[in-house]
Amino acid sequence: METVDDLLIRFEQINEIGVSLSDERNIQRLLENILLAAKEITHADGGSLYRVSEDRKSLRFEIVRSASLGMAYGGATGAPVPERLRDLPLSLADGRVNDSLVATYSANHGQTVNIADAYTEQGFDFSGTREFDRVTGYRSRSFLTVPMKNHESEVIGVLQLINAIDGKTGDVGVFSETDQRLTESLASQAAVALTNRELLGQFETLFESFVSLINLAIDEKSPYTGGHCQRVPALTMMLAEAAEATAEGPLAGFRMTDTDRYELKIAGLLHDCGKVATPVHVVDKATKLQTLYDRIDLIDTRFEILKRDAELAMLRSVAAGVDPQVAERERLARLSAIESDREFLGRANLGSELMRAEDLGRVRRISEAYRWVGPDGLESDFLRDDELENLTIRTGTLTRSERETINNHIVTTIKMLESLPWPKHLRHVSEYAAGHHERMDGKGYPKGLKRDEMSVQARIMGIADIFEALTARDRPYKPGMKLSQALHILRNLRDNGHIDPDLYDVFVKQKVYLKYAGKYLDPEQIDLSDAQ
Repeated sequence: METVDDLLIRFEQINEIGVSLSDERNIQRLLENILLAAKEITHADGGSLYRVSEDRKSLRFEIVRSASLGMAYGGATGAPVPERLRDLPLSLADGRVNDSLVATYSANHGQTVNIADAYTEQGFDFSGTREFDRVTGYRSRSFLTVPMKNHESEVIGVLQLINAIDGKTGDVGVFSETDQRLTESLASQAAVALTNRELLGQFETLFESFVSLINLAIDEKSPYTGGHCQRVPALTMMLAEAAEATAEGPLAGFRMTDTDRYELKIAGLLHDCGKVATPVHVVDKATKLQTLYDRIDLIDTRFEILKRDAELAMLRSVAAGVDPQVAERERLARLSAIESDREFLGRANLGSELMRAEDLGRVRRISEAYRWVGPDGLESDFLRDDELENLTIRTGTLTRSERETINNHIVTTIKMLESLPWPKHLRHVSEYAAGHHERMDGKGYPKGLKRDEMSVQARIMGIADIFEALTARDRPYKPGMKLSQALHILRNLRDNGHIDPDLYDVFVKQKVYLKYAGKYLDPEQIDLSDAQ
């Protein structure tokens, strides 16, 4: 006979178990904890946990545990559930409910079944239990089978305990009425916790689908950014895991919970969501003169007209009495100069190399040296003002205003993310996502934050964003860099205060770049090995 103190202790166990179940995010650990808790409070030797299938046609084995047999199947720590433990049909072939098995009866009727001895119990088919005992040498005696009902009183699973063990004698007895009431209470709490976890999982899946939808919209606008929106979060998580595994240095104490990891993952997926508002002709600008099309063709046409004009000038000279050979030499010299300047502007338009001061000067001289008569009949410089501005971009393909437009995507990202009512476990998403263009020396944007003003997660994302951009093979304006070149640039960025030096060390020492390269880079880009 249990004392009042014993009952109070068991009730306290129920309360503690309920709290722990509510905090668990992993479904398999949650299921395992439910069964282990039920075994503990009832002193059961073994048990099983079944879940009702999505089509509500069967019970599915999820967890099996037996202390005396050392059996552990399913859950977060057990071996895979064997094929022989098949699903239990809730209905027979003729459509009648399957009440022959104690577990299916409990599920079909939402009732607890407490059996003192399976070998003498009438009304249920225990042939499978007897066969199990014959094979293992076990003796299944007492059964406590409890339906798990959610907040809508819908049965979502069944908790079945086997062989109540007397704490003093070690003998197998029956499950008491107290055992039954406590297990029913636990099953109710567990069902609610499981349902809540599943609902939260469904909401998270839905939310991630919306995130993917935003990235798909960006991808549809530009094929050059959609992959970026997927690769940056992947590299972010790789570097975060490496930082967690660091046992020495300033990052030795860096740790993240499952919730922290999920929060960082979402931030990575959304870090460029503001690009949905960035004009596609700026995002996709592969050459300096590209807008809806590459305007270098217009300039080539002007050069062709200059060549025609040179030929006409030669013919006029000959007609005026100039020696034809002299006139031809002048024409050829003129054509050579025109072709040289045309090829030079073609190279300048690519934006793949740094423009030297003399190169910029040559672009301006070309604009002034040749005169152009437009459709309006007016003569003007060979290059229009906007063409001259673009062709004198020192590096890359973007003008100052276009770069500001690109940079503004992070401001739009912040506005979008800060407008959302984030739940507590995602409250840092905006900060992490907004920090990937900040610099450790405070010269970044949009807020000019310094290293000590930024979280480790935001600094991680900054490195991931840069390295992905350097090695991306789908950019319109450049091929993907080889690993050695990208790491060289990353080292320079560390030295000039752009990226976090401690995270750079982790990135290099733990060879995060190789792990990433193996999944996302072309083989010809991987010019470093694990031994280097």
